[in-house]
Amino acid sequence: MLISTFVTLFYILGWLSAANAVMTARTAQGAIAWSISLVTFPFVAVPAYWVFGRSKFEGFLGAYDERRSEIDALVADIRSNMSEFRATTADNKPSFAAMERLTGAMMTGRNAAELLINGDATFDSIFEGIERAESYILVQFYMFHDDGLGRRMRDALVARASEGIRVLVLYDEVGSSGLPDDYVESLRQAGVEVSSFNPTQGLGNRFQLNFRNHRKIVVVDGRVGWVGGHNVGDEYLGLDPEFSPWRDTHVRLEGPVAVQLQAVFLSDWYWATRQIPVLDWQPKAAPAGDTKAMIVASAPTQQLETAGLMFVDALSAARERIWLSAPYFVPDEAVMKALELAALRGVDVRILMPGKGDSAVVFLAGYHYVQQLRGLGITFYEYRPGFLHEKVGLVDNDVAWVGTANFDNRSFRLNFEVTALIHDDDFVREMEAMFEADFQHATTLDPESLDERGFFWRLGVSLSRLAAPVL
Repeated sequence: MLISTFVTLFYILGWLSAANAVMTARTAQGAIAWSISLVTFPFVAVPAYWVFGRSKFEGFLGAYDERRSEIDALVADIRSNMSEFRATTADNKPSFAAMERLTGAMMTGRNAAELLINGDATFDSIFEGIERAESYILVQFYMFHDDGLGRRMRDALVARASEGIRVLVLYDEVGSSGLPDDYVESLRQAGVEVSSFNPTQGLGNRFQLNFRNHRKIVVVDGRVGWVGGHNVGDEYLGLDPEFSPWRDTHVRLEGPVAVQLQAVFLSDWYWATRQIPVLDWQPKAAPAGDTKAMIVASAPTQQLETAGLMFVDALSAARERIWLSAPYFVPDEAVMKALELAALRGVDVRILMPGKGDSAVVFLAGYHYVQQLRGLGITFYEYRPGFLHEKVGLVDNDVAWVGTANFDNRSFRLNFEVTALIHDDDFVREMEAMFEADFQHATTLDPESLDERGFFWRLGVSLSRLAAPVL
C-alpha cells in the first residue's frame, strides 16, 4: 500500500511538473523534452526538473516588496547623484542606449580604469585598496578557499575591522562549499559582517540549487572598485601545479562607476541578509582620467537575458574587430548567429580558448561550437601555458569588457554576473597588447582538423554538447 501510494504520488507530481514546464520553459524544445520525461520517468525527472529545470530565480520581488519605499527612495537618490556624470559617445562611436535601457544604469564619465593582468597584480591592488579604506570595504567572491591567499584576505579584513572599518563579506555556497566554518566564524568574531548568498531562503525557493552568484566584486568607500575573473584561492596566483600558470584578468575602477558596482553588491547583500547598510552614494570623479564606463549586472531574476543580450549587442556593433577570451565557450543560438554575421561582414573575429580545461564536459562541448563556426574565417586559439580563465573582450577600437560572465548558458541565464564595459582609447590599446601577448602563447586551432580526431573524442564532444543548457 505504501509503495503504490508513493508511485501514484510521483506520477501526479510528474504531470503537475510537466504542466509547469509547458507553461514556463524557455524554448519549445525544452518544454517538450521536460514534459515527456516528467510523465514517462517521474522518479528521475521530477527531482531533476525542480533542481535543473528552472530558468528564473524566485523570491527577489517579494524581498523587494518588504522594503519597497525605502529601496525606491535609495534608487532615486542614486540616479539623481549620478546624472551629472552621464557620458555620451560621438556619432561614429558605438551607442550604449540598449544596455542603459536594459539595466537602468548609465554610461558614466570621469572614471579611471587600470588593467590588472594575472593574480599578483590583481590582489596587490586589492590589498592596497583594503589598506587605504577610510570607512567601509565590500567584498564579494564566488569562491573563497582556506589557503594561503584566503587566509591573507581574511587577515587583511580582520585587521581593518579591528581598526573600526566596516567590512561586509558575501560568498556563494556552491563556489565556497569547501570553506570551513571556523574561517567564517573568525571573520564574525572580528566584527566582519559575513553571509552566504543564501539562494534557497523561503519556503518556495528550496529547489533553487542550480543558480550561482558568480560575481567577484570589491568596493572601497564607494570610490574604488575591482571586478574580473579572479576568485580568492592560491590557484589564482598560479600556485596550483596542475593549472599553473593561471591566466586571468581584473580591472580596477575609480570614479562614479564604482557606485554602480556598489549598487550590484548591495542588491545581493540585501537578498542574503535583508539589510540595507549605510553607504556613500555620492559619486566622486577620479582624480585623473576621463574613461567612460558602465556596469552591466545580469541575473536570472531579470525579465530579459541581460548577459546574452549584452554580448549580442556588442558583437552586432562590430565593424572591424572582435577579440574575445572564452574559457567556457558554449554559446547559445543568438550569440552564434551574431558571430557568424560578424565574420560574414569581414570582421576580424578571434576567439581565445583554453588548451586545457578544468571541466572535461565544458571543455569538450566547446569544440562542437568551434566546428559549427568553421569556414567563416574566424581564428581560434588554444592557450597553452596553464589554464585560461579571463572573461574579456574587445570590439573595434572602441569598447572593451572585463567581467565575470562566460560565453555559456550558465552565465547567460542561470548565474548572477557582472561586467564592466569600458570606452577609452588608452584602455583599449592596453587590452590589445594583452591579447597580442596571449596569442603569442597560444596555438592556432583549425576547425577542419577536428574531424580527424578519434571516434571516442568526437563522441565525447557530441555527448558533452547535449549538456549545454545546464553548463
